[in-house]
Amino acid sequence: MKQLLTIIPVIPSANIARDIVWYHAHTGFECIFHDSMYAVLHRENLSIHLQWHADSPDDPLLGGSVIRIQVKDIKKIFEEFVQRGTVELHQFRENTPWRTHEFGFFDLNQNAVFIMEAI
Repeated sequence: MKQLLTIIPVIPSANIARDIVWYHAHTGFECIFHDSMYAVLHRENLSIHLQWHADSPDDPLLGGSVIRIQVKDIKKIFEEFVQRGTVELHQFRENTPWRTHEFGFFDLNQNAVFIMEAI
């Protein structure tokens, strides 16, 4: 039986080493592999991959990407990210018109990362 298991975003990075440190400090994602062009970050059952781009016309960072991570018990996760300094208290949005509780932030390459819980 076929089964879709997960989706792994590959987002642009201007500096792999710098971004590994940032993701660890600000989101708790651990680096499980990296070289100068690519990194694999992991936390619980989620992965984010970083791919280096030169931010030139031939190899743009594309102005950043957007990823949405669905979670359970978002308030505890939000509190963790406030403590990490990733977001501020006023950034939590409850009962959005699209039926979520959520918060978001930008990484150092202007990739938008949203953490959300369906309601």
